[in-house]
Amino acid sequence: MRYFAELSYKGTAYCGWQRQPNARSVQQTIEEALSTILREPIEVVGAGRTDTGVHAAFYVAHFDTSRKIDNPESVVYHLNALLPEDVAFRSIYPVADDAHARFDATEREYRYYIQRHKDPFTRATTWQLSAQLDIEAMNRAAHTLLTTEDFTTFAKLGSNNTTNICHITRAEWVEIECGMIVFIFRANRFLRNMVRAVVGTLVDVGRGKITPEQFEEIVASRDLSRSSSSAPASGLFLTDVKY
Repeated sequence: MRYFAELSYKGTAYCGWQRQPNARSVQQTIEEALSTILREPIEVVGAGRTDTGVHAAFYVAHFDTSRKIDNPESVVYHLNALLPEDVAFRSIYPVADDAHARFDATEREYRYYIQRHKDPFTRATTWQLSAQLDIEAMNRAAHTLLTTEDFTTFAKLGSNNTTNICHITRAEWVEIECGMIVFIFRANRFLRNMVRAVVGTLVDVGRGKITPEQFEEIVASRDLSRSSSSAPASGLFLTDVKY
């Protein structure tokens, strides 16, 4: 039987979602816990491949098991007792045998958090950046993304994407409490490192290094060399997956 699992994780200690031969991944950690609890080898397929140090406030994965899970709440309880403190299951529920956590997703949301003063309590989950930022200019530039389809400018080299086309439904900077701002980015799909590259370039708009008009030209150029340095992984969260 196939099950979907909803979970969250803090990515600081991991090499990313995907299992790696020489580093600890979120996928490996979850597979080991599920295999122990269900007493059979379990492989999981995630909604996406978050990079090293990236977090997920909401994540979906699917797995197959040879037997029916009669008490999903009990399995979740035991998984959370076994898993490290930086990975937490929310729920497990049965789905159709052909349901797919990655390919069936219709929309994903990432949020990127910038803390504008030194804060020891958010150091691992924000980009701590004291520079003055023009939020209005950053939002004028971000609006360009809503009418863009080809994101080659922000596509990491060697990613083997079949296409760099993405459809953006929201791209907006919002000021929240405690001197923090967040970039909310929703789309049907994202390219590897795309969000961090976009954020890094938009921050250069906020710093006055690039105008919103120049940002539009950079996006249209489809030239990776014209994007700015990627924002640090620490501030990036996957926050929603829609099916």
